[in-house]
Amino acid sequence: MLLFALAASPLIFPASISAAEAQARSAADGKPIVYWRPGCPFCLRLRATLAFQSRRLHWVDIWKDPAAAAAVRAVANGNETVPTVILRGEPHVNPNPTWLRAAIRAR
Repeated sequence: MLLFALAASPLIFPASISAAEAQARSAADGKPIVYWRPGCPFCLRLRATLAFQSRRLHWVDIWKDPAAAAAVRAVANGNETVPTVILRGEPHVNPNPTWLRAAIRAR
């Protein structure tokens, strides 16, 4: 329960933005985009693994933004599989959280 509270805390985890805003920000600052949704255990695991590094990414809730859901379907064989991460323009569907943490540190 504590893990969930920490992973969902606005003190650690940034608020979601729209897909369009995330794409514009990522183009400007190079930060990866993470498409996610509430209730997804894989998303929770990713958030918990990244912890304070989560602010080094742009987070997009696919349940709040139909364009975000469409972006995920476009790279996940028509499925809304999350988390999906766009890193350096390349999609990574349900990436290993440890791999992503290392990739963020290497940026």
